[in-house]
Amino acid sequence: MEKILVLDFGGQYNQLIARRVRDHKVYAEILPYTTDLETIKANNYKGIIFTGGPNSVFDMSSPHYTKDILELGIPILGICYGCQLIAWMADGEVKTAPVSEYGKIELSVTNQTSKLFKDIPEKSVVWMSHTDYISSPPDGYEIVGKTNDCPCAAMQNAEKNIYAVQFHPEVTHSEYGKQVLYNFLYEVCGCSGDWVMDNFIDNTVAKLREQIGSKQVVLGLSGGVDSSVAAGLLSRAVGNQLTCVFVDQGLMRKDEGDFVEKTFTSLFDMNFVRVNCADTFISKLKGVTEPEQKRNIIGEEFYKVFWDEIRKISEDGFFAQGTIYPDRIESGKGKSDGKANTAVIKTHHNMAKMPDDIKFCGTIEPLGDLFKDEVRAVGEKLGIPKELVWRQPFPGPGLGVRIIGEITAEKIKILQEADWVLRDEMAKNGYEKNLAQFFCVLPGVNTVGVMGDHRTYENLIAIRAVTTDDFMTADWARIPYEILAKVSNRITNEVDKVNRVVYDITSKPPGTVEWE
Repeated sequence: MEKILVLDFGGQYNQLIARRVRDHKVYAEILPYTTDLETIKANNYKGIIFTGGPNSVFDMSSPHYTKDILELGIPILGICYGCQLIAWMADGEVKTAPVSEYGKIELSVTNQTSKLFKDIPEKSVVWMSHTDYISSPPDGYEIVGKTNDCPCAAMQNAEKNIYAVQFHPEVTHSEYGKQVLYNFLYEVCGCSGDWVMDNFIDNTVAKLREQIGSKQVVLGLSGGVDSSVAAGLLSRAVGNQLTCVFVDQGLMRKDEGDFVEKTFTSLFDMNFVRVNCADTFISKLKGVTEPEQKRNIIGEEFYKVFWDEIRKISEDGFFAQGTIYPDRIESGKGKSDGKANTAVIKTHHNMAKMPDDIKFCGTIEPLGDLFKDEVRAVGEKLGIPKELVWRQPFPGPGLGVRIIGEITAEKIKILQEADWVLRDEMAKNGYEKNLAQFFCVLPGVNTVGVMGDHRTYENLIAIRAVTTDDFMTADWARIPYEILAKVSNRITNEVDKVNRVVYDITSKPPGTVEWE
């Protein structure tokens, strides 16, 4: 099987680069920059991609690599920090840029015969994020792209098949970024594209069988896409050795608990256990308003209830969960060497610390290197019904992170009803297929209104809807006004104690998809 190495120098988008490569039907694996040259030689990679990173190459405490890698004869593409690293290793000059570039910048291709820019127009928009730049490219390297403030936005040594770009082709904001990566894989590396999702499923199932053997596996099932697909993979691998424990904490969408139970008891070969504990969770969350504290309480209580239930079943086996890569990177655990120091954006439910008395043979995260759309693709290949695979993403803490401030039973009821109206209306008009995620938020704000002849002072509901294909970045959805008007009208008429609806028009970044 053809393989591309993504050599990780601490960039936030390392897994996104690998994912983009897999989009082009070429297998990619990530190794830390500490991987020795002999290991790289032995793996017969078709190409190597150097990731970005937060450091300066002229700072000797930053991640570096031996310049011998440039002499292996393996095609190389450097991205951002990786671009500067190639220049530094080949004796070019890297300096602090007079003008830093962040966000969307116009790129001018100065050599359209470059293999890297095949079928890409002379001018296009790319995504920049750098404070250093290549002030002088190395001998033998030709500048093939520039911006107004970056004289070397792309360079190549065509003889050695070494290419470098200062921008990030892996993010959706780079207009022809996917084509740049395609060109590197097929025009430069000569890949044929022999990797498909079926290979991931077969390989993962085989690894799970080998790892689990005859032991039991316990999965914390939320009923969302991620844990459902994880359950499907585990069920295919070990059948009824799998026990799925569904902790219904009362923070799910309207009627969702019943739907989850009905679906999983009929769909999979497994043991299914449902624990109803809404009152316990609401009691634990009484008076708590700080988002991280709420997440931690929900996560810790989930695992406490989960462990108390599992203690009745078995203490010998593996713990499994549906963690995917964006969960790990936003919780500060996304680096490939396991020593991440990335900032914690928010703690994900799947990443919360377990109680100290939990004892398993190990933790299994079969989806830990996949993004949401890849998880959906796996689910479809496993034969999971489309209505489950394409369900709206739902956070582990549930409505607990969509209710700003203290959580009460009354607030849960209000938000469940409003969210049901939104989902019902989107299903009826068919617009849901245009959205990656949409939901309601209860911000804990009361506003004045007039309903009938009476003054009201009731709740405000916020609608959040985004478009994205990776959830690392997202844009707010341009839902037609007439649809928003219908949703607003229905919510204010059908949901008790709501008199105002607003629409969130913030992209990610600077916001996140969820409000907490």
